[in-house]
Amino acid sequence: MLLTGASRGIGHATVKLFQERGWRILTVSRQPFSEECAWPAARESHIQADLADVSRIDEIAAEVRKRLPHGMLHALVNNAGISPKGAGKSRLGVATTDARTWAQVLNVNLVSTALLARALLPELEAAKGSIVNVTSIAGSRVHPFAGVAYAASKAGLSALTREMAHEFGGRGVRANAIAPGEIETSILSPGTDELVAAEVPMGRLGDPREVAETIHFLCSDASSYINGAEMHINGGQHV
Repeated sequence: MLLTGASRGIGHATVKLFQERGWRILTVSRQPFSEECAWPAARESHIQADLADVSRIDEIAAEVRKRLPHGMLHALVNNAGISPKGAGKSRLGVATTDARTWAQVLNVNLVSTALLARALLPELEAAKGSIVNVTSIAGSRVHPFAGVAYAASKAGLSALTREMAHEFGGRGVRANAIAPGEIETSILSPGTDELVAAEVPMGRLGDPREVAETIHFLCSDASSYINGAEMHINGGQHV
C-alpha cells in the first residue's frame, strides 16, 4: 500500500492498522520520518515529498515503483490534505483566499491525487488494486472551520473519485472515497465540541482508527463490488 499524508491523525492510524494486518506500507509526507513510527521498516518505507509541487509527481512515482515487489501496488490511499487558516486561525473565505493559497491547496488535495494515480496506474492494474480518496464533510456543505479552497478541493475530489471509478473499473482497479466529519486528531479547531453537540447525532468525535477500519475495508476483498462510492464517517452529521 502507498499512503500519502501519513505523519499524523487518520494517516498515522491507517498505517498502524494496515501494518497490524500484514500489509507492506509505503508512505509519502512533506514531513520527515517520525521516530514515533515504531512499525518495522518504517524509516526505509518513507518518502519525504511536498505534493504541492506537482512537477515532482513522476519522481515520487518512480521512487515508489523501485520499492514495489513484483511491480504491483494493491492500494493507493490519498489522505494528504491541507486547510490553511487566516489570522488567529480564522476561516479563509472567497474574499480572503489569494491565488497562491488556491494553487497550493488544489495541488495537494486534488491535482496530485489525479497525477499520482495516473503515474502508478500500471502497478495498480497489475495488482487489481484499490484507490481510496479521503474527502470531507466540508466537500458537500459549508463548514464553520474549513476554508473555501479546502472545501472546493474536497468537492472536486469526490468528482475525481467518480471519474476514476468509471475509467479504471474496466481495468480491474476500484476507486472509492471516504468523507470524514469531526475526527479526534491533534489539529481540531476551537469550537469543535460545540459543533459535535449541536450537529452529530451520536454526540461524540470519531476515532481515527474508525476511519482506518473503513479504509481497510475498501482495500480488501470484502468490498470487491464497491466502486465509485463515497462513505460518510461522521456519526450522522450529514443527515
